[in-house]
Amino acid sequence: MTQDNLLSIRNLKVNFRLESGERFEALKGISFDIPKHRTVALVGESGSGKSVTSMAIMQLLPSNNTEVDPASEILFNGKNLLTLTGSELRAMRGKDVAMIFQEPMSSLNPVFTVGDQIAETLMLHAGLGRSAAKKRVVELLTEVGLPDPAKKAGAYPHQLSGGQQQRVMIAMAIACEPKLLIADEPTTALDVTIQKQILELIAKLQKKHGMSVLFITHDLGVVGEFADDVVVMRHGVIRETGTVKQIFDAPKDAYTKALLNCRPHLDRRPMRLAVIDDFLREGGYVEPAERQRGYLPDDEIILDVQGLGKSFESREGLFGKHVFHAVKDVSFKLARGKTLGIVGESGSGKTTVGLTLVRLHEATAGKALFHGKDILSMSPREFQDYKRRIQIIFQNPYASLNPRFTVGQILTEPMMLHDIGTNQHERLQMARELLERVGLPENAMFKYPHEFSGGQRQRIAIARCLTMKPELLICDESVSALDVSVQAQVLNLLQDLQDEYQLSYLFISHDLAVVKHISDQVMVMNKGEVVEQADADDIYLRPKQDYTRRLLSSIPQGWVNEAIVAA
Repeated sequence: MTQDNLLSIRNLKVNFRLESGERFEALKGISFDIPKHRTVALVGESGSGKSVTSMAIMQLLPSNNTEVDPASEILFNGKNLLTLTGSELRAMRGKDVAMIFQEPMSSLNPVFTVGDQIAETLMLHAGLGRSAAKKRVVELLTEVGLPDPAKKAGAYPHQLSGGQQQRVMIAMAIACEPKLLIADEPTTALDVTIQKQILELIAKLQKKHGMSVLFITHDLGVVGEFADDVVVMRHGVIRETGTVKQIFDAPKDAYTKALLNCRPHLDRRPMRLAVIDDFLREGGYVEPAERQRGYLPDDEIILDVQGLGKSFESREGLFGKHVFHAVKDVSFKLARGKTLGIVGESGSGKTTVGLTLVRLHEATAGKALFHGKDILSMSPREFQDYKRRIQIIFQNPYASLNPRFTVGQILTEPMMLHDIGTNQHERLQMARELLERVGLPENAMFKYPHEFSGGQRQRIAIARCLTMKPELLICDESVSALDVSVQAQVLNLLQDLQDEYQLSYLFISHDLAVVKHISDQVMVMNKGEVVEQADADDIYLRPKQDYTRRLLSSIPQGWVNEAIVAA
C-alpha cells in the first residue's frame, strides 16, 4: 500500500455457503486501490460483487454463511480490517468509514426522528453531549441542503421525500467526518433532478472534508462527470480499471464497452438497444439502423383524454379539510401502435394519470375516450371488459406478483377471471407460449417469483399483461430499477411486442433518455399540469419551457450528447 492510497484491497476472495452445501464464489480474488481525496466508482450489474465488496470493507457480511480467504487483505491506513476485533470495528464504522445505502427507508429507524438518529452517531463516535449533538445536527442538515433544517430534525423518516431521506443519510454518514465514504447505489431510484443534486452534494462534501469516496453503481453514465477513477466488475472479477477519461474515451474490455452502450443515448435511436451479449460474442457489436419516431396525420387515435383531473381530500384539524389537486386539466391523445412518454419529477402527477385511467383512482374531472367510449364514466360492470384491454405494468415486480403463486398460476388466473381459453389445458399452453415470447424457459411455469431476478420478474409481469391480449399498456416506471443491460433487454422486448401486436404504450418515467428512446411523443408534467407536449425529437432538440430545459440539463453528462442539451 502506497502513501497515496487510503484503502487497498488485495486478493479479496469471498464465498457464500448455500443451503445445498455448495459454495458460491461472490468475489474471486479482486484487487484495487482507493487513493486519498479521490472518488472511485465501482461499476457492474447486479451479481457482479459490488455490494459484497462494500460490505466486506465495512465487515457487515453475515458470519454464519460467509467465508473470506485468510490470504485476503483490506488495508485501511495500513491496518487490515479483516483482522480487527469487534470493538475496533465498532469504533471504525461511522467514524473512519461511513456508508450510504441505496434505500434510506430500510436504513433509517421509523420510530425515531431523523435528528435523534444523527445525534446518536455524534454522541457515540464524537463524544458530544445531547445539547451539543442537537446543535450539530441542525448544522449538518443545513450543510446537506435540507430545507428548514431545525424543523426537519424533528421529523420522522416517513414524513420526508426520497431525496430528503437520502440527504439525511448523507448527513449521518459525514457527521464524524470519515476518511472514506461508501455510497452504495444512492441515486438509483431518484428523479434526474434529485439525482443531480445528490451527486453534486457528495462531490462538494468530498472536496470540503477531503474524503475519499467509493461510489457503487450499475450505470457508467452516472459516474461520467462525478468520479476520478473507475473499477468495472463482472461475476466477482475486475474486468477493467482506469481514470474516467480512459474508460470513457478508450475502453479496452468488451464488457466495459457493453455497459457504455446499453444505455439509451439522446443523440441516436437504434432499432434495438445493445445488450451485453452483443459485445461479448465473436465479431462484436454492429449498431443497427435508426428508428424513426413521431405521430403521423393518419394515425388511428385509440385514447383521447380530455381535461383529466384528480383531487385528494385530507382532514385538517377537527372540522377542516385540505384538497390536493394531483392532476389538473390534463389532455392528450394516444395513437395505435405508438408510445406517449410522460415525464416529470416525483409529485408531478404522472403516475396518478396512469392509475386514474385504469380506475385504481376515480377521476374527479374530465373524460378518457377509449375507442370513443368514456371509460371514466362507466359503471364497474361496464368497465369490466375494458380492464382486459387496458393493462398496467408497475415499477416493482417484487410487490406486484403474488409470492404464493407459481408463475403458471400468475399467468392463468387472469385468463380464468376473464374467460380467456376454453379450459385449463389451453390456458397453460397459452402461458407457456407467452413465457417463450418474453424470453423465459418453460420450466419457469413451476417456480415462484422469489426464484427470479428483477429483470426476469418484470418479464413475468409483462407476460401476465399479455394474457389479456390488451390494446393499451401503461408502463409505470417499469424499467427504472433495472440494471442498464437488463433495462435494454426489457425495452427491446416492449418494442418487439409493439411491432408485432400494434400495442399502444403510455410510458411513465423520470428517466429522460429511456423516454426519448421509446416514445413517439413526450408529455412533460409538473405539479399536476402539462407543461409541454410534442414529438420526442422536438422536445429534446427544441424544449420551449424552462422546466423542460431544467430536466434535460439534469441528465448525467457521462452519456449525454452535449450539443443536444445546449440546444
